[in-house]
Amino acid sequence: MPIYPVLLLFAIFAAKQNAKQARMEAIKAIIEKAWEDRSLIEEAATQEAIRSVMELLDKGKVRVAEPTAEGWKVNDWVKKAVVLYFPIQKMKTIEVPPFEFHDKIPLKKDFASQGVRVVPHAIARYGAYLEKGVIMMPSYVNLGAWVGSGTMVDTWATVGSCAQIGRNVHLSGGVGIGGVLEPLQATPTIIEDNCFIGSRCIVVEGVRVEKEAVLGANVVLTKSTRIIDVTGDEEVVYRGHVPSRSVVIPGSYTKEFPAGKYQVSCALIIGKRKESTDKKVSLNDALRDYDVAV
Repeated sequence: MPIYPVLLLFAIFAAKQNAKQARMEAIKAIIEKAWEDRSLIEEAATQEAIRSVMELLDKGKVRVAEPTAEGWKVNDWVKKAVVLYFPIQKMKTIEVPPFEFHDKIPLKKDFASQGVRVVPHAIARYGAYLEKGVIMMPSYVNLGAWVGSGTMVDTWATVGSCAQIGRNVHLSGGVGIGGVLEPLQATPTIIEDNCFIGSRCIVVEGVRVEKEAVLGANVVLTKSTRIIDVTGDEEVVYRGHVPSRSVVIPGSYTKEFPAGKYQVSCALIIGKRKESTDKKVSLNDALRDYDVAV
């Protein structure tokens, strides 16, 4: 191909990217102004901007939080748009015969075109993004959430508002992943790629489970939960995040109160998944080697 057509194509591409960036900055500015002055949400331009953000969220073109080279970045303005979406929505009856719902937020649609498997009675709200290859058993994904390809949201698992679930994750039966809209600067709950979250686990308050970690059944993680690595000669305590490839089980430690000594729940890191094996094999090894219930 001659050089001039190539340069022309490059120029056209660059122009489109610049226009897209300019449009996004304009939407962001409208959202920020409406956040400071709520009377602006009555204006058509503001409502159009809010709805544009929700559509971009629904299609996965923007995210409430995203991984960067410096770590996870929270896009406050996107969370603001989600919060502002509620007051501009009217209550409507949603009929999915023979069922009926009455809510402000519509349900997500067109799963076939998105390559997503949705088993009755799974529900995803509009504004949640499900990447191609996601499987939803009877479960729930709230608006603003992002769920990566190959992830299984198993029976009665719930993914809260704005939660970020990576690729090839298994959320086992009854798992509760917490949502967060406010405070705006708060990082949402994050489950990174290739994690296994065992039955009835609860992960809330913006806790981050790093890639390839395994949580055994009934592990409960909040921002204040002690996550104790007991694999060495001395314990190492984490709060707010589980290191990558950790194998975690429920535990407890003794704490003294005015009324006496009592057992307080914690989480114990009892080992690591092996890097040398395939991820599925490594997961099976972790569950078998450490006798972890799932």
